[in-house]
Amino acid sequence: MTQPFKDKAVIIGLQMNGQEDFEHSMEELGNLANACDIEVAAVLTQKAERIHPAHYIGSGKIEELSDLLKMLETTIVIFNDELSPSQVRNLEKRLDAAVLDRTTLILNIFAERARSRESQLQVELARLQYVLPRLSGISSSSGRQRGGVGTKNRGSGETKLELSQRRIEEKITELNRELELLVSQRQTQRRRRQKTEMPVVSLVGYTNTGKSSLMNAMLDKYDAASDKAVLAKDMLFATLQTSVRQISLPDRKRFLLTDTVGFVSKLPHHLVKAFRSTLEEVLESDLLLHVVDASNSDAEQLIEVTNQTLKDLGADKIPVVYVYNKIDLSSELMKEIQVRRPAVFVSAKTGQGLDQLEDAIKEQLFGHYERVALNIPYDQGHLLSYFHEHANVETVLYEEDGTKLTIEASPVEVKKWSHLQAE
Repeated sequence: MTQPFKDKAVIIGLQMNGQEDFEHSMEELGNLANACDIEVAAVLTQKAERIHPAHYIGSGKIEELSDLLKMLETTIVIFNDELSPSQVRNLEKRLDAAVLDRTTLILNIFAERARSRESQLQVELARLQYVLPRLSGISSSSGRQRGGVGTKNRGSGETKLELSQRRIEEKITELNRELELLVSQRQTQRRRRQKTEMPVVSLVGYTNTGKSSLMNAMLDKYDAASDKAVLAKDMLFATLQTSVRQISLPDRKRFLLTDTVGFVSKLPHHLVKAFRSTLEEVLESDLLLHVVDASNSDAEQLIEVTNQTLKDLGADKIPVVYVYNKIDLSSELMKEIQVRRPAVFVSAKTGQGLDQLEDAIKEQLFGHYERVALNIPYDQGHLLSYFHEHANVETVLYEEDGTKLTIEASPVEVKKWSHLQAE
């Protein structure tokens, strides 16, 4: 059963000249509002060459918005771009309403969905960085604190505003310190994984394209433990922390599969910075699986947003396979989609296309693997179990001087055991 909305609001956006993705951006703003339990009562737009520095929109549009708020009996208005502190103050004064922007909505969603300690710290850090420059509108006429004696009156002589700013700055420093420790721990874990020389595959893509569902489908297909499943829900930003799972293919080839936070257009720069440590997992990848919601008519725009975010992160040079998901919902739309290559078409829900995805991953990750013949002396028989675990053993022959194996393995493994190679 769908939960009723707690509030309703008018959403408003400014369409700048040449902005082709404006309609999608406004639709997305509505989805962000819904994710915050806010019903979109009306949509208001204005075409303009530039953003009004004082009010974001022109005076005529402000009057129209004010009348609309009164008619709809709502006191919340949400703007499609991040507003400056002065714009928020000016608009609230003119409209006598609560003024929110896209950044506020995203921060609220992230704060509600964050589960791991690291993601919670990152969200709180981003929120404080957003709030700090906006404090001046809260108590600009605050009187000064009374002077005093001793360390208990550390804030004497400061305005209440200055005191609040100092406390937030101290909290930001404290959060950064704790985050650095967590990041250091995760980097240690990553170095341990790298020592296994196991390739890393990262699922990337727009929020709610089915990355976590695809990860769970792959875990299920390759008989990974059921308790390794990740949270997968049909909602924006269901995944806010990186999850890493090992996938073992039938031919003994293995890789680490990473699920990452979904991207969104106009992601607040505070969050991009705060989540950069989480997204560093992407930079360590050998292959990106760019998951696309094939049932979404705006799929091409969402691909562009993701690609731009990857470029901003410095991950645009990593090999990529486009994975068009939800094909069980998109038979008609698929005819209209401009498919990026290399591409695979799957349904995480039904399992359709997972074999083709496996082939694409193997081609990208293991195409350089070498096939060699090894002679294993009988007094080194313990190596047989090693090769069965670390390589794809194709043939086994027992001969007079030992066991002859034909294996397919990485160049590192082949070089490591070159002294055993058959003449």
